[in-house]
Amino acid sequence: MEYVLKTNELKKEYRKFTALSGVSMNVPKGAIYGFVGKNGAGKTTLIRLICGLQSPTGGDFELYGIKNTDKNISRSRRRMGAVVETPSIYLDMTAEDNLKQQYRILGMPSFDGIGELLKLVGLENTGRKKARNFSLGMRQRLGIAVALCGNPDFLVLDEPINGLDPQGIIEIRELILKLNREKQITVLISSHILDELARLATHYGFIDSGKIVREMSADELMAACRKCVRVTVTDTKPLVTVLDEMGMEYKIIDSKTADIYGKPNITKLAADLSEKGCELFSMQEQDESLESFYISLVGGGSNE
Repeated sequence: MEYVLKTNELKKEYRKFTALSGVSMNVPKGAIYGFVGKNGAGKTTLIRLICGLQSPTGGDFELYGIKNTDKNISRSRRRMGAVVETPSIYLDMTAEDNLKQQYRILGMPSFDGIGELLKLVGLENTGRKKARNFSLGMRQRLGIAVALCGNPDFLVLDEPINGLDPQGIIEIRELILKLNREKQITVLISSHILDELARLATHYGFIDSGKIVREMSADELMAACRKCVRVTVTDTKPLVTVLDEMGMEYKIIDSKTADIYGKPNITKLAADLSEKGCELFSMQEQDESLESFYISLVGGGSNE
């Protein structure tokens, strides 16, 4: 698998405070990577390091196969666009003028493509309206447009839906999906809002206290959170035999408890268990939420 970003035991310390304590993560090319963690877990610190806004105190990382210590890292960074913490926009300028200014900063020879970029983010009809009069969602979309100047193929977004109303969240979500599917842009999104990330992400990295606690694909996450029937029996050994005979998928929790994926025939299950001298005590439908899964990963605490 080809990776846009790979970090290796990345560390960042501020005097006596450790923000990152050995982060190793892998962002596949073409992915929408959900970088999940509570506020203060280290998400923004890591983003600032890969954007070159700060330097690590330990470990290293690669962008498109080039290490951060390599003199050519700036070439890799030209393939990145980022919105870190708040959108980098001029509030006294129009959307078009903001993009023109960014084109100048990047040394781009003409303003060709600005109209298309404004249309892409849904700001083509804002005319002479100053950015200070934009809604929060419009400012966020303008910030993304600024980050897209220079045609990057890797976009980094730090809490892009924070503080947005439901309509603003939908607009940002649709824009990210469009950029990924139509423009083949790899996206790294940091967030603490798991339910919204679940509508977008193809891969996840869970961070807690400055360390990655788990990386997984969206399919793996959905499998971990999918519905099942939890059964309690006198002994799971005969239960395993019966479930195998029924062709059911299951997971043994302990000597008396198991999770069955799918909907077993309860009458047949109870009868087959009885024949083997095993009693079925209870059955209960289970459906672990994304949030409870996250909390189980980081060992409790708030997901805010």
